[in-house]
Amino acid sequence: MSTLACTALALPAGVAVAETAGVVSAVDIDSRRQLVTVFSPAMDKPIPVQVIRAADTEHPRPTMYLLNGSQGGPNESGWDAQTDAVSFLRDKDVNVVTPVGGASSYYTDWVRDDAALGRNKWQTFLNEELPSVIEGYLRADGNRTVVGVSMSGTSVLNLAIAKPGFWNSVASYSGCAQTSDPIGQEFVRITVENWGGGQSIENMWGPRNGPLWRANDPLVNAEGLRGTEVYLSTGTGIPGAPHDTPADKRVQEGRIPLPVQIAFGGPIEAAVHFCTVNLANRLRELNIPVTLDERPVGTHSWGYWEDDLRSSWPFLARSVGSRTN
Repeated sequence: MSTLACTALALPAGVAVAETAGVVSAVDIDSRRQLVTVFSPAMDKPIPVQVIRAADTEHPRPTMYLLNGSQGGPNESGWDAQTDAVSFLRDKDVNVVTPVGGASSYYTDWVRDDAALGRNKWQTFLNEELPSVIEGYLRADGNRTVVGVSMSGTSVLNLAIAKPGFWNSVASYSGCAQTSDPIGQEFVRITVENWGGGQSIENMWGPRNGPLWRANDPLVNAEGLRGTEVYLSTGTGIPGAPHDTPADKRVQEGRIPLPVQIAFGGPIEAAVHFCTVNLANRLRELNIPVTLDERPVGTHSWGYWEDDLRSSWPFLARSVGSRTN
């Protein structure tokens, strides 16, 4: 969805009203893909949303919400530019919805506007505003799954915990489930302040010793995942083939220098592995079913997440009743 050779679609007058969530515009990318702009009252702004319509639209179909990582998706930083997700999902019996934006926001509701990152009320948008609008627009069937990677791997767990029964399933690829302990808070700080240029993580969930940090910690609130099908994946941080070698297509195309991927992605994934295994163990203690894909190697990088999408597809398809393999 990076290249927009598009045709604008005319929408009826009054489709979007400033005080209510609604479709503002829709632009064709090709016969199956659109860039749909949805107004968010909570954030008081329009949000671009990439859409792939289900392969078969004769009847209502389920919806997959595929969230981008810490950069939010624009400028070649998301699923469409970094993976083969578009081609892989084109023949699937689901609608695919990917919001663009929310860099370093953790796709959560911030307690204060941030001087650098603005107003972030993403949990409200993703749990309350977007689904009814976009699923109505796509004639969806009400079955839905939400998939996140890295930063949004944490977010999708919190989305499911915040609204039990709303999501059929959740998949977290390399997401750190611990946010309220010192290690987890430092991971959040690096994502928000160092990488994202945010003013302060306290604009997100308040003081570090405040209640909102625990309220947004999936490990602490793992009981809230009961009734939602859970898929977790993680590497160990140990570089491995094929993605941590010169053979990886992203390395060959110059999208990321291999030494950088290994030097930064290795330690990050090692930390993520710790968080992910802790969450899986906690869910098992609570007798909540969980599927864990624990790879013996792998850094924090897109090649592995491309593999994760393919590996988890049978789980996701079954959870929403999709008929496609």
